[in-house]
Amino acid sequence: MGPSWKAEFVFIHVVDSREASRIASYTKEPIEKVKERLTNHAKQDLRHFLSDWDGNNLVKETIVSYGYPFQEIAIKAKELQTDLILMGGYGSKGKGEIDEIFFGSTVEKVVRILPCPVLCVPMGWSDENA
Repeated sequence: MGPSWKAEFVFIHVVDSREASRIASYTKEPIEKVKERLTNHAKQDLRHFLSDWDGNNLVKETIVSYGYPFQEIAIKAKELQTDLILMGGYGSKGKGEIDEIFFGSTVEKVVRILPCPVLCVPMGWSDENA
């Protein structure tokens, strides 16, 4: 019998404070109201995702944080002594495949800051792409 692997997942969603500021500026709402709305929406999204996911029994914790995404991810990863970070990549910048995933992105900053491995899965990837 092969080795037994025990994995626990911690899911983190970071509400980007810069985006919240832009929304507040546009809607003329107080920043705290926008922050609360975005945070509640993120918590709801996480609950919905986990209710549909077969691996829900592997989830140790869910965290919704507020700030700069790469900083919040780095802080939590160091606090939790994370072994591996798995992130989705939007591919919003760059000209080539690698550029589209990394350069100028939160993923790139996390890769540069943290000593643990970071696995980036491009958005839209599925088993059909394997």
